[in-house]
Amino acid sequence: MILVSALQTAGGLGLLLFGGEVLLRGAVGLAERSGLSKLLIGLTVVAAATSMPELVVVVATGIEGVPDVGVGNVVGSNIANILLILGAGAVLFPIATRPRDCLRDGLAVLFASCLFLLFALLGTMTWPHGVIMLLLLVGYLAFSYRNERNGNRKAAAKADAQTANPTADQTGDRTRADSDAQPDGETATPAKRTGWLAALVFVVIGVATLVLGSELLIRGSVDIARAIGVSEAVIGLTLVAIGTSLPELATAIVAGLRHHTEVALGNVLGSNLFNILAVLPALTFTLPFEVAAEMMAFDIWVMVGVSVLLVPVMLTGWRIGRLEGALFLLLYAGYIGWLFQRIPAAT
Repeated sequence: MILVSALQTAGGLGLLLFGGEVLLRGAVGLAERSGLSKLLIGLTVVAAATSMPELVVVVATGIEGVPDVGVGNVVGSNIANILLILGAGAVLFPIATRPRDCLRDGLAVLFASCLFLLFALLGTMTWPHGVIMLLLLVGYLAFSYRNERNGNRKAAAKADAQTANPTADQTGDRTRADSDAQPDGETATPAKRTGWLAALVFVVIGVATLVLGSELLIRGSVDIARAIGVSEAVIGLTLVAIGTSLPELATAIVAGLRHHTEVALGNVLGSNLFNILAVLPALTFTLPFEVAAEMMAFDIWVMVGVSVLLVPVMLTGWRIGRLEGALFLLLYAGYIGWLFQRIPAAT
């Protein structure tokens, strides 16, 4: 029995890494073909794809009438995305991005977290709250797309003007523009461009493989934990909560290995945005719900707190280095430890 579970776990891990590689290739291909940054592709296409496990869990809990599980999954996944996923990714490969976009998207995650907290404090969340959240998500994505398109046009116009009227400081201007466009620690190496159709196929295959891999890994890990006597409460608070964040973790590791850390950061920020502004609205359309008192007393504040922490960390050189990554991992270990302390009181 344990041998079968171990094989499931190993197979799930292998599928996660393979799916992350394929999804990353598709995402980079879409960025190259569309002329958009890898950060924006990570914030939209990759984030929406890797948020599918949370969406499935939340809709299922709404249908079954247990919304606390779905809300807890969103809150726990958002905490894990920042502290665990970005922490582990930054320890392995320091994460850098363009300053303007980094601050913009970090503040968007903070705003969405505070909005969820406000709605939760006001009481029952219903479908009008969900509509507001969805409209904000659509508006923000449209704003980000338009902002990046305008930035690309301005950069192209500036390049054309410098070509037509070269000046003495042209080289300095170009250097400054390149340093803003290319994050620290990432190298712009020429590569064979991926076609539109191939990129979309890679994204679909990558998402399907990530979902299957995370399912196998969770199932195998849970079976092993049960076989060695770990309680259901501990399994639920750790393995299942982290399990829905495994696609983000796999994508972050593969993105770091391929020197596309912008995709990893955009994926985490976008996943947190989608979890709050798309996944939670799906639950409000299923049934009205209130955030559990126990979660209101602690976990939701942790989610907002780590979102606050993320902004100044990104402001330190516009990167998340190994030191910040190690701090994130220590904070997540502390949070998990606190969860273990709460188990006896809840049973």
